[in-house]
Amino acid sequence: MENTPAILIGRSRWSETSLIVHWCAPDLGLFRTMAKGALRPNSAFHGVLDLFVTADLRLARAKTGDLHTLAEAHLQQPRLGLRASYGRVLAATYLVKLLALAVEPHAPLPGLYDLLAKALDYLVEHDPSPAFLHRFELRLAEDLGLVGEAGAEGALAAHLLEQHLHKRLPVQRHQLLDWCAARL
Repeated sequence: MENTPAILIGRSRWSETSLIVHWCAPDLGLFRTMAKGALRPNSAFHGVLDLFVTADLRLARAKTGDLHTLAEAHLQQPRLGLRASYGRVLAATYLVKLLALAVEPHAPLPGLYDLLAKALDYLVEHDPSPAFLHRFELRLAEDLGLVGEAGAEGALAAHLLEQHLHKRLPVQRHQLLDWCAARL
């Protein structure tokens, strides 16, 4: 068994009672677990496996494949304030989708884990802004080695990320910028 803190970044139904849960952890990077029985009414996972929460996990590594088994999850940071506005949920969704595009599964990413955790914690109390979005993209580009410290502006960082990833940035970016513009 292995222990790690992790941020829940996605989940999908596997069966009537089980979920596949996607996580971001500093030492394990992006990985998936099977949460058997998570949808049962008396499940130990009840109330813990919500999007964007940080939890202390205990998991059994898969002998083959990349789907590990989740044994325990203890809520550490629920981030309930993210539910205060659509913009906050949209921003959090964009951040995790961008991170998933930028890194390889199972690659340790302590710096990016901290970046994501700080950004999500900020969104608990604040609505997102274009400056917030550009700052996150700039820090991600710096961590990936695309720009030096303060070597690019936020809008340029998005362009550099798109070029480096050879993919368009997630659609939530434009939706978030439109949401921010409508609030002005």
